[in-house]
Amino acid sequence: MPDLTAGHTAHQPVFDVLGRSRARREREVDLADGLRLAQWFNDGGRMDYEKPGHHTLSVYLQGGRRTHLVETPGETGSPGCHCILPAEHESHWNVAGPLRFVHLYLSDTAWADRIVRLLDAEPRAITLEQRIFGTDARLAAWAQAVAARDWQDPAERLRIDALSQAALDHLVLQAARPRQRQRAERAAGGLSGAARRRVLDFVDAHLDGGDLGLTRLAAEAHLSEFHFARMFRVSMGCTVHDWVAARRLDRARALLRETALPLADVAAACGYAGASHLSRHVKAATGATPGQLRRALAGR
Repeated sequence: MPDLTAGHTAHQPVFDVLGRSRARREREVDLADGLRLAQWFNDGGRMDYEKPGHHTLSVYLQGGRRTHLVETPGETGSPGCHCILPAEHESHWNVAGPLRFVHLYLSDTAWADRIVRLLDAEPRAITLEQRIFGTDARLAAWAQAVAARDWQDPAERLRIDALSQAALDHLVLQAARPRQRQRAERAAGGLSGAARRRVLDFVDAHLDGGDLGLTRLAAEAHLSEFHFARMFRVSMGCTVHDWVAARRLDRARALLRETALPLADVAAACGYAGASHLSRHVKAATGATPGQLRRALAGR
């Protein structure tokens, strides 16, 4: 399983909290970019979440009309409603089932990647705010769509991944509020906008095997290695190494989708040591081999 709590060892993941409650995990699947999807059933009990260290999108499939936060017993859920539980949130719940729901877990790195790709913005500028029992037709439709599919079939998993990535992009666009952006851009400690763009553009231009080490990227930002590493993590929510690895995988998926290049050429274009190296990373991220991924994407 991907470690969604790296750097947050004092926190208690939502996944673990549910695992120790009366909730029953019906199925789960790992998706690209370190995402994890799980379907749960619960028939009652108390749950307490304290700074889980990862973000959670929860959508109710069935039940929920007697489930509520301890402090607001008059506000209950319903089928199709959703909750957003950010990495730093705390909440205390009373659950009266039956309740069936899906959870999508994502790390700060996955969130930061979307901010940069969709909005070309400082990741700290777009915050994911807590929401309890929200209504959103697109998120409700996403939950029903993924719940209806076979999570064990490789081709179906790729479709589930595409649906889930689109749901997260929807959350990013919803969260893009100018007030939040202005507040975050005033925060100290991260890369300037110009330095961030220089570094990220340099990474994308040299994924085919260029020098993407800390020394070279720090020079691109005109900072010492120590300060660059710290400021990059503050701005992007992940290490330089994790960011480069994610961008290599993004390019590999794009080439598999859009070209008929041999796997060795795809590997070379993305900076992997060879076809087998590429295959290991693609399989770990998507659950499918490069060939399976290419066939599924072509069919879609």
